[in-house]
Amino acid sequence: MTFFNEQPITSADKTFFQLRKEIVEGEIVQGSKLSETELSTKYSVSRAVIREAINRLEASHLVERKANVGARVVSLTAEGLLELYQVRESLEGMAARLAALNMTDQEITDLQSLLSSHFNEVKSGQSYYQEAGDVDFHYRIILGSKNKHLISMLLDGIYHLVRMYRVQLGMSGPRVTTAFDEHKHIVQAICNRDAELAEMLMRRHILYSKSSIENKLEHTMQ
Repeated sequence: MTFFNEQPITSADKTFFQLRKEIVEGEIVQGSKLSETELSTKYSVSRAVIREAINRLEASHLVERKANVGARVVSLTAEGLLELYQVRESLEGMAARLAALNMTDQEITDLQSLLSSHFNEVKSGQSYYQEAGDVDFHYRIILGSKNKHLISMLLDGIYHLVRMYRVQLGMSGPRVTTAFDEHKHIVQAICNRDAELAEMLMRRHILYSKSSIENKLEHTMQ
């Protein structure tokens, strides 16, 4: 399982983390072909290291291989969003429910502090960008579920693909303020140990996020 506060240990890890970041943030454009030769030159590593990184990115659903085409960065589509967010709504709803039951008082206090630190960013109304890992609200709640299978399914499975949609299509405009308010209500439910409400609010929050991203996808396709 990958925890983001660990330091990269090997050259292969560093290359994988850098490639993943550039894909998630759109520096490597969705749908683009990944050339082992070009990437090995760019990162000054062997083609074997690049091959390993691409395999790991495929396991994270950020890269797909097609016959006679090779490895490509996934494209962000309405169909892909629907399927991904159906799974996300269910699993993160469950994570919020379990977090309300299993997070320690200190972890809840830390989560409230994290949200407070996001407030100034949101107040400007420009964006609500959260780096991967401990400074991401969703990441904290997923870990707070204390369910290792759920954590693995989310963090090792779909977390970075979700981030790709969120970072490239979902963190600006009026949605910024409403998303932050929804986060506040989820934290309050967790603080009150109201598992049912926490799950309901998280599911609703993810549905609203999906609608916002869908709208942006439609505009980019026009």
